[in-house]
Amino acid sequence: MIGIISDVHGNYSALYTVLDRLDALGVSRIICLGDTAGYYSEVNACCDALRERQVLSVMGNHDWYLANQERCPRSNSANACLDYQAGVISASNLDWLKGLATHAVEQEIHMVHGGWNDPLDEYLRPSQGYFDALPGCRFASGHTHVQFLWQGQGKVYCNPGSVGQPRDGDPRAGFATWDGETFVLHRVAYDIGRTQRAMAAAGFTPYFYQNLEKGTQIGGRISTVPGL
Repeated sequence: MIGIISDVHGNYSALYTVLDRLDALGVSRIICLGDTAGYYSEVNACCDALRERQVLSVMGNHDWYLANQERCPRSNSANACLDYQAGVISASNLDWLKGLATHAVEQEIHMVHGGWNDPLDEYLRPSQGYFDALPGCRFASGHTHVQFLWQGQGKVYCNPGSVGQPRDGDPRAGFATWDGETFVLHRVAYDIGRTQRAMAAAGFTPYFYQNLEKGTQIGGRISTVPGL
């Protein structure tokens, strides 16, 4: 069985809890669908944890922003967090982010962060036609921060949701597992207060982290699967 995580976003408290749960489930391998970086303050601890476990990771849009010193075109809040991370990330972790690929395949699961039209920044809307145009039968991506399973004719897709910033109204960290036949979605409660205290110590106001208590975006908006 493998564990599938995504959108950690510098939230080490959430990541630590999810990794602990995956260990308890007995997974043999963990894959990450991108965005280890962005939003919360413990980007080095998150990168270190994934690197130590040799987690197969693809590049997310926030990983790309940080690695390339680019700006997020949609969010001043995201850019404030990226600016902080740019000032604290270690050289080795920055090099690791720069070296991430945009696509990967593990156990015949085709993986990107966003979608196959834009691997970094597509908010994927699953459909039979979409996946019929792609080689392979099993697919997984993140980016939306919303857990979702889709089953079509000969095709299956999994979005494990977000470890570090769930946006579907459930504050628990999200992840998934694959046992060789079936994707299963999981949620686990973690110490949100620890992440909030780390953000406060880094100089951020509650606006940047109070959303974690409600499972929303920064600013309080709940997300859904695009187009559905």
